[in-house]
Amino acid sequence: MSNWEAIYQKWESFEDLDKDLKTELHTIKDNKHALEDAFYKELTFGTGGMRGVLGAGINRMNVYTVRKAVNGLANYLLANQVNVRDRGVVIAYDSRNMSKEFAVESAKVLGSYGIKTHVFESLRPTPLLSFAVRYLRTVAGIMITASHNPPEYNGFKVYNETGAQIVPEEANLIIESIQKTEDELTVPFLKKEELEEKGLLNWLSYEIDNAYLERLYHMTKMSEAVHQEEKDLQIVFTPLHGTAYNLVTKGLEQLNFPNVAIVKEQAEPDAMFSTVASPNPEEHQAFTMAIELGKKTDADILLGTDPDADRLGVAVKNKTGEYQVLTGNQLGALLLDYILSHTNPQVYQNPRMIKTVVSTELGRAIAESYDVKTLDTLTGFKFIGEKINQFDATGETFIFGFEESYGYLISSFARDKDAVQAAMMATEMAHYWKKQGKTLFEALDVLLEKHGYFLEGMSSLTLKGKEGSEQITKIMDEIRSNPLQEIAGIKVEQVENYLTSERILMAEARKETIDLPQENMMKFILEEDAWVCLRPSGTEPKIKCYYGVRGKDKEDSEAKLASLKETMDQIISDILANK
Repeated sequence: MSNWEAIYQKWESFEDLDKDLKTELHTIKDNKHALEDAFYKELTFGTGGMRGVLGAGINRMNVYTVRKAVNGLANYLLANQVNVRDRGVVIAYDSRNMSKEFAVESAKVLGSYGIKTHVFESLRPTPLLSFAVRYLRTVAGIMITASHNPPEYNGFKVYNETGAQIVPEEANLIIESIQKTEDELTVPFLKKEELEEKGLLNWLSYEIDNAYLERLYHMTKMSEAVHQEEKDLQIVFTPLHGTAYNLVTKGLEQLNFPNVAIVKEQAEPDAMFSTVASPNPEEHQAFTMAIELGKKTDADILLGTDPDADRLGVAVKNKTGEYQVLTGNQLGALLLDYILSHTNPQVYQNPRMIKTVVSTELGRAIAESYDVKTLDTLTGFKFIGEKINQFDATGETFIFGFEESYGYLISSFARDKDAVQAAMMATEMAHYWKKQGKTLFEALDVLLEKHGYFLEGMSSLTLKGKEGSEQITKIMDEIRSNPLQEIAGIKVEQVENYLTSERILMAEARKETIDLPQENMMKFILEEDAWVCLRPSGTEPKIKCYYGVRGKDKEDSEAKLASLKETMDQIISDILANK
């Protein structure tokens, strides 16, 4: 009997197994492939926690894998932090299936160690959880969410005492602690009623929301006169069946934007996200209903947030009068320029903009034009949060942080990407440019004329299950063992191997150290201000390829980008075919 079969037998024979999970195991008992995929490995920590398909097995999200993770977290906190039991942990959850159940299960396990928990009475956005950690001064935070993943997923994200996602060093220690829990089926926990009786479970109402909204109110870059006036901007907003409705609508109201049309069909939480193929504003089909409403209301701007409200998508009219979704890089560049152009440079000491290594270089060019230094991090907003935390010691000042995947942070009262903040700033930015007689696409043209025709793209290949994981490993190993010398006829100048923290300068045959944490990622810096980056996703069974170019004009940039993509698609296809 194989190891996974032994674990399956343990689950199948466990007398007190959750009845729904027991039913599922019975349903697939004759499907060896399905059973192996559910039990061949443990669901592992990725971007700040774990994320996976709901269901039975150690490679699935269920009450037992959640309890085991929380048990490890509890032991990690008690061993590495002070005053853990009194400071406690704050827990929030989104609209997905089993989210509230997993939140309560987390509290039940923490309570068995005497650790107090603060749990929101109803669903809340991820950035509010980040803010709550800081506001309540808890030792950690837990967010039950799978962000924009398909409906069959859920997840478990961990935040440290700064309100930022845990970084790799913390994650490794938590994983070590989790692995010391030998049996996920017998993790100790208290009943909810017992937690309440002992004062170990505090239900949160709207105190945190109100404190957050107050900070949001003072984040604006508008003058007091503009702030107070009622604005004629026509807005459409969709929370895509998620958590952002209350905070976004109240935030816009207190900034005096009265003309907000809500996509009613998507305003209510819905774990199945029944009106969209994917609840992800990165995928432009999610804006279909918002665009329909925008046409009816002649909207100036369409706002769409993902289910846990940490990502924002924005659509505005293009030159032909059709609504078009801005890319994450385009919106990030526009927000950065708006913030810097409305910021007194005398106010901030050592101002810093932070972006990820796969985000647009247009951001660096804009920052430099305002004498603001750009810092690069690995992909994942946890690294941006980590940088902000370091500024207390270095004397640097955070101005703005963003990543190409629609994540933005304007003010550091939260320490994770924040679609609510971004929605407020994007709206007032659209109002500013409307008063100048320009749409956001026309404003973007101004930036490109000034700084160069930067253009970026991303393609991904989904490879599911054990076999898919092995294929992703094969691709990365081949690219790392045999680095590309040129891509689409453009010569490679530098090879950045983030797994070994080495940068090779090809012309000089010289190596440098990359001063960033190790990650399974390869980046190629090409001539002509182009670059390509390849990395496995930390949250989905995908391998992603990112591209960036800077052409003479729009057509030149589009042609170069298409050529890079076609070439990399062929390279990956050849590797998988063993050519």
